[in-house]
Amino acid sequence: MDPSNPDVVVAANGGSDLVYLPKRDQAMAARVVTALLKQDYVSGLFVDDSLGRFPGTLPLSAINLKGSALTPVPAIAVNFKTFTTGCDRPLLCTVEIADTLLQQGQGMHGSFSRADTMNFMAAIGPDFKAGFVDEAPVSNADLGMTMARILGLRLPAKGQLVGRVLGEAMPGGSVPRYATRVLRSGESENRLRTVVQYQVVGTTHYFDAAGFPGRTVGLHDIAIAGASVSSGR
Repeated sequence: MDPSNPDVVVAANGGSDLVYLPKRDQAMAARVVTALLKQDYVSGLFVDDSLGRFPGTLPLSAINLKGSALTPVPAIAVNFKTFTTGCDRPLLCTVEIADTLLQQGQGMHGSFSRADTMNFMAAIGPDFKAGFVDEAPVSNADLGMTMARILGLRLPAKGQLVGRVLGEAMPGGSVPRYATRVLRSGESENRLRTVVQYQVVGTTHYFDAAGFPGRTVGLHDIAIAGASVSSGR
């Protein structure tokens, strides 16, 4: 083993880890995926599209991690298991396995559980409706675009993940059409399947939860009424 020339590099990311393969070895990718699928703390794997498809996993592009950013693209994104302590509001008592030096109770995020992806957002002022509850999906990425619209600014886009203007929250705005979708991988040998639940407004995707059913809080591997369901390899 040569530390200066590693076959595998693991970057800690809290509730998830990023695995890099500097030599872009497909055989090594298969070995790592096989090993991770056997671990009970793992809940969902996403593999760089260029390395091929592996049963039980989905491609990085399925969650918009395959792009043209200057930072290195991970070979494998590993989501860690989450579970609840049994309270009546599971999203408020979610426990997640995490790759961190923090102690239990000090807080962490980065998993693909709904407890980590669901944020409370509120706005007040003359540019927003009073007492309005937005049923459409929104995210932090939408804030910049919305504030730019209010201020009359034009922001040049760098890439495609730029968010959208939350026009429905403004006077005279209407709630856009949106749909809930589910993407599933094929099954691995040990019958694990990576599942992604997300919502779509126009061309903007909002990821709600992902992982192996039963190991991620807020993930339900069922067909949702009115949803379009896609199947992955």
